Amino acid sequence: MAEAAGHKWGQFIGEYCESAIEPLLQDFANRHGLYLDKKGLRPARTGRKLRWVDSFGNGHDLDYVLERGGTPTTIGTPIAFIESAWRRYTKHSRNKVQEIQGAILPIAEKHRFSAPMLGCILAGEYTAGALNQLKSIGFKVFYLTYESVIEAFDSVGVDARFDETTPDAEFDRKLQQWAAIDKAKRPRVWKRLLKLNKQSLDDFMLNLERAVVRQINAVRVVPLHGTGMDCVTVTDAISFVQSYNEAAPTGPLVKYEIIIRYDNGNKVEGQFQDRAATIEFLTAYQNGNWTPLPEDLAEDVE
Repeated sequence: MAEAAGHKWGQFIGEYCESAIEPLLQDFANRHGLYLDKKGLRPARTGRKLRWVDSFGNGHDLDYVLERGGTPTTIGTPIAFIESAWRRYTKHSRNKVQEIQGAILPIAEKHRFSAPMLGCILAGEYTAGALNQLKSIGFKVFYLTYESVIEAFDSVGVDARFDETTPDAEFDRKLQQWAAIDKAKRPRVWKRLLKLNKQSLDDFMLNLERAVVRQINAVRVVPLHGTGMDCVTVTDAISFVQSYNEAAPTGPLVKYEIIIRYDNGNKVEGQFQDRAATIEFLTAYQNGNWTPLPEDLAEDVE
């Protein structure tokens, strides 16, 4: 069965909006000595998909990953996981942001010690609730509004507007309009698109900058001592806490709790059972950034 013209046009718009940010991400990576991974062949991984694996062994396909220390043949430390999505109608927006969360959050949890930025590039129609859902859990969002997409394509004479009543013949006409545009003029669309959404773009790129140049401004070390008490009921546990002498000798070391705070608001927490593991963990942050051990990345990418 032939692909519906409407789906084909919507897919084209979405891919174009995604590609609009790519040159900026590549320039950012070049300026900061980072590696920008994206869909396509890379000797460091198999296949064309950009896929990272979470702690449970599940693979998640992404659009962009910025890596410190990455090369075409070596997977680096993730600095930012970035996903993009186009939705024409708000009725689909909540499901899409939940899909994005499901892809990125498990990977970010696995790499929590590097505290990567969670980025999202959205284009089209999204409800305020859907956008706020992403922002509330730490995502930095670059949002290209539907009207700005329409205006950007209009700058080269292409009518990109459509809805559920648009006939297939009209979609065919739009595709023909775009095909007729001189290739030298096509960059006008993404330039106009970025200009119309400049504030959102500036905020997104500023958060990327902060994720790269962040510095540690506090390291809290809490040695935890004492002997655990196993209680049969909640009532017994309450009685134990009520009668516990907080001024008594602390007892043997149980573990070290480490909290590292960065000047961009990021926080990394870890708990370690002995001195050696704690020092090894802290040593990785001596230069202000997490430097993972080889085994931390060995199973990350398929």
